[in-house]
Amino acid sequence: MGELVFIGLGLFDERDLSWRALDEAHACDVLFAEFYTSALRGTTVERLAGRIGKPIAVLHREDVESGVVFLREAATKRVGFLVPGDPMMATTHVDLRLRAEAAGIRTRIVHGSSIFTAAIGTLGLQAYKFGRTTTIPIPERGFRPTSPLDAIRANRAQGLHTLVLLDLREDGRFLSANEAIRYLLDLGGDTFPPETLVCAVGGAGSPNPVVRADRAARLVDADLGPPLHCLVVPGALHYMERAALLRLAGAPADALPPA
Repeated sequence: MGELVFIGLGLFDERDLSWRALDEAHACDVLFAEFYTSALRGTTVERLAGRIGKPIAVLHREDVESGVVFLREAATKRVGFLVPGDPMMATTHVDLRLRAEAAGIRTRIVHGSSIFTAAIGTLGLQAYKFGRTTTIPIPERGFRPTSPLDAIRANRAQGLHTLVLLDLREDGRFLSANEAIRYLLDLGGDTFPPETLVCAVGGAGSPNPVVRADRAARLVDADLGPPLHCLVVPGALHYMERAALLRLAGAPADALPPA
């Protein structure tokens, strides 16, 4: 019987691979990867394959969601599935793991660094004070959901912070932090007025991430560095979190709510 190993690639380039991830990937008979749930902006598939020492087949979204290729190969081989960030942060991958287990295929996980922790740590915020994560999609004509605002409103009602992930597509299109802030301002009303404190993180995991905190009206046109980006909309701030945003994210004192 074969095996399906989910291997986290980390956040930025091929150097984010842990020793365990390298060992596991090298021991696989076949390697697949996807880059539609996230991307490694600091490297290429060729450099990643060179680091591991094996060829990598990149799958499209429909191939991953169908699971046909994985399950066929993993029935008799050790298959490695390379995923940016941490593998089980995407619902698609959990579904794939469940289908493999149901087919009698052993599965294992090699965890990698994730934006879910990197954004929080980079800003100096406290993980236990976060509520439900939300995602802003790339808007289309007739498609501009308000669900991100609903999540922010619900979290702030409990004093909780909101991690806001930003959409990206297989064709390379991504939503920038500036576009995301504009999206929230256009729909926000009382939930997200121009004076709202918002944090932006760009290039998490890279040698020089961009970390900014300010009022939305000022941050919407700011230079937030190269993608990929994410946002955090704070709720109630602990005094140490206030100090972190001032020191680590360059927040102007007038952007922070009263202590």
